[in-house]
Amino acid sequence: PHVRERAMVMKRYPNGAAGDFFFMKRAPQPRPDWIATCSIEHASGNIIDFPVVNDVATLLWVVNLGCIDLNQWYARCDDVDRPDYLHFDLDPVAEVPFAAVREAATVVNDTLRSLDMPTYVKTTGSRGLHVYVPIVRGPSQKQVWEVSKTIAADVARRHPALLTAVYKKAARPAGRVLVDYNQNAWGRTLASVYSVRPRPRATVSTPLTWDELAHGVTIEDFRMDNVPARIRRLGDLWAPLTSARGRFDLARLAR
Repeated sequence: PHVRERAMVMKRYPNGAAGDFFFMKRAPQPRPDWIATCSIEHASGNIIDFPVVNDVATLLWVVNLGCIDLNQWYARCDDVDRPDYLHFDLDPVAEVPFAAVREAATVVNDTLRSLDMPTYVKTTGSRGLHVYVPIVRGPSQKQVWEVSKTIAADVARRHPALLTAVYKKAARPAGRVLVDYNQNAWGRTLASVYSVRPRPRATVSTPLTWDELAHGVTIEDFRMDNVPARIRRLGDLWAPLTSARGRFDLARLAR
């Protein structure tokens, strides 16, 4: 349900998880006629037909192409410029410990909750955490990017020893957690919730409760061998991200 009706950017590992990868947007030909596609016009004028993973058969098809993690568009195909959420990618700079990333997520969450935003957190399955806010559909991707940039800059300014919002890699201060707002830009993607990542223990991008985060977790706690049982036990903690209810209206910030 988290990738339905969304264009899928294929991140293909033709030689397996340990091999090189490349990104591919256009659904390859030949392909089965039951593969749904989403046509998106780019600034160049090119119209690209992305695959859309609406069922298990299509999921298996993209896996068979060497896709391990899934990288879906932030907006649904009926209006690809109006996303359903904004998010913050909390990425440790260099050798920052994961404990600092957990602290960073808590700080970002405190700021978002002070704005009455509903928040959801997940591991990236790689090195960091993602914090998402489901929003009322309406603002353009650029407007969502602008809001996320403003929030990221503010929270980094107030916590300079922990966070940075400096996107240019060479200019980032060491020993900080990057609050990456630029992943909200048009055409960018992140590994979706429940994506298996190409890592030695097959870690999974897994939804957490904020209490779990506060009590301490690690990336390696959530893997392909144990996340299915967790979902059966707890259900889909990110189900609200697909619901029409409980979404934040960004227009409230202008009032």
